[in-house]
Amino acid sequence: MNTISDIMFWISTGLLVPVVVLLIALFFRALLLVGSFFGQYLAIRKTDKLIREALEVLTPENVGQLAEKLPAKSTSLVVIYMHRILDAQTSRAQVQRLLANFEIAADKDLAVSKTLTKLGPILGLMGTLIPMGPALVGLSTGDIASMAYNMQVAFATTVIGLFAGAIGFLTQQVKQRWYLQDLTNLDFLAELLTEKKKPE
Repeated sequence: MNTISDIMFWISTGLLVPVVVLLIALFFRALLLVGSFFGQYLAIRKTDKLIREALEVLTPENVGQLAEKLPAKSTSLVVIYMHRILDAQTSRAQVQRLLANFEIAADKDLAVSKTLTKLGPILGLMGTLIPMGPALVGLSTGDIASMAYNMQVAFATTVIGLFAGAIGFLTQQVKQRWYLQDLTNLDFLAELLTEKKKPE
């Protein structure tokens, strides 16, 4: 039994360095995500009002004029797909394929946030528990310096893991609302194109 316990201890102790490295990587990835999220927010502010006003007056008769109101060059995912749907309006199958592709692209953009949300707390917990073993050993042997160092590592990894998870969770929640609204607008546009092709 002691041999098994020693092996498990060695494995868990050996995982500390990879866990810390991954947590540092997640921390910097979370900072990059905040920057890209802010840029995406600014782009949405520019196009959201324009799209909303254009869709409010859109009918099957004037749906073809929407392309003139949309920005010709935009990094906004919904604007890009609106242009593609308008270009492929003669084929209902192509429009449905583009709607599905938009959902895939939106889910791909959410992947980083989802990863941070789940992986951050998991690695933070691992980084907390792994140093606790050596800390307790240091406490039992009277090595206060070793115990203090291991506790410092444990608390630091917890904070970094929770920080990365919080950034991932907040950005995921907001982006999901954005993409849900965008998908609603694209579905509305697709339905108008369908009505336009129906014989009277």
